[in-house]
Amino acid sequence: MNPDEVKIVRPEGLLDGVKASQVRRDISECLETGAKIVLLDLKDVTFIDSSGLGALVSALKTVRAADAKMFICSISDQVKILFELTSMNRVFKVYADREEFERNVLSSP
Repeated sequence: MNPDEVKIVRPEGLLDGVKASQVRRDISECLETGAKIVLLDLKDVTFIDSSGLGALVSALKTVRAADAKMFICSISDQVKILFELTSMNRVFKVYADREEFERNVLSSP
């Protein structure tokens, strides 16, 4: 996998409607520049509200429409609980951290 085809988006703080819109724009830019894989690193996200969650689903649809893949890593315990309650852990492939993502996605043929 060409490293240029992997783009990382790293939002911070509260992922609400406003910030989630920025994340969607960032992801769209990644796709426009040739990304085949988008990694959403949520290490610095403390909380996601319902509009943030909706924006993540919308971003995933955009990524899939571009024939690319989106993964998430480094979610906090609070975000993990939210993902489990809303079944988002079944929608998104979530890795514990960037290293696990790289091992499982980038090192595979």
